[in-house]
Amino acid sequence: MTDLIPRPTARDVAYGVVLGLDPAAPTPAGRPGPALPPLVALERAVLPALRRPPCLVSFSGGLDSSLVLAIAARVARREGLPDPVPVTWRFTDAPGAQETPWQAKIIAELDLTRQWQILQAGDDLDLVGPVARRLLTRYGQVHPPDRHLHLPIVELARGGALLTGVGGDQILAGWRRPPASLRARLGRLRAGLRRRPPDPLPWLRPEVARQARRAFVAERRAEPHRLAARIAWHLRRRDLTMTRVGLAAIAADHDVLAVAPLLDERFAAALAARHGRLRSPSRRELLAAVADAALPPVIITPRRKATFDEVFLRAATRELVGAWDGSGVDDSLVDVAALRREWSRWRFDSRTAALVQQVWLAGLSATEGRPDLEAPR
Repeated sequence: MTDLIPRPTARDVAYGVVLGLDPAAPTPAGRPGPALPPLVALERAVLPALRRPPCLVSFSGGLDSSLVLAIAARVARREGLPDPVPVTWRFTDAPGAQETPWQAKIIAELDLTRQWQILQAGDDLDLVGPVARRLLTRYGQVHPPDRHLHLPIVELARGGALLTGVGGDQILAGWRRPPASLRARLGRLRAGLRRRPPDPLPWLRPEVARQARRAFVAERRAEPHRLAARIAWHLRRRDLTMTRVGLAAIAADHDVLAVAPLLDERFAAALAARHGRLRSPSRRELLAAVADAALPPVIITPRRKATFDEVFLRAATRELVGAWDGSGVDDSLVDVAALRREWSRWRFDSRTAALVQQVWLAGLSATEGRPDLEAPR
């Protein structure tokens, strides 16, 4: 299945973000006939996974994975199928990733305590730690750099299925900020005139950094305001395609059916048909519309979003960047001296995570005399 995994380009790795649309992605078309309610569409989307037990759900306690878990539990019980099995990571020395209170509330509300599986991680999930090395050695460089987070869950699900909340940040939220007031815009302008902001991509060569900033600004401007057009746009973005297809291919390699219900075309069509004319709707607004008062309120209650730099930037990464000799990166894009300065700080900018893995893979190829493992082109 490795040939089915879409690969990040050299620029994707250097920029630390995947931009642009996938030319091979079809433009979503409206489905004929009356549109389903979004909740019904999601229920239908989880059924194939539930019908292939064990059906594991990658459950962090965040809004998207909670929504998927609640719907999976509701459908399983209605259809007489085995309950979904929530699987949750717990991290040591990573307070920013702590979501335990919300996890416990949701599991109790859904009566899934007996099914709940908790995995423990210290340095295990470092960018080049033992789990990442297993994935990188077998599959080469993939996107996103934290893809290895799902590898142990996929292995647990062998012969069954895996449900994830992949796509929720795009379909139910997007990245556009709400329109700022004139006073707020003027305040930011004055602040910008008083101080020159730091270079946001200091590890790139100056001209490459300018190209990256222009591409990023163009992508932000391209995102439509109205929900229907924005959903269609996100479904064609390379970032989301690489994330979804890559996980599905790795899962299939382990005899696992990976399903991302929030990216299901029937759900996208249902959401667009019911709410597509909304302009820049909030995540809270859309979740309430999807839940349609049929799910427990705790599922869609706003909560702090966890951060995971403390999970992925650990001992193995620190050792690698501390001993880095400047090789293994594309120096036509990356300013080696500037990247060394960036990596001398701790914790450094997490957008250089793909570069960390690129350096590790280059070192592996050199020490073992192996050809590059799916090196970015």
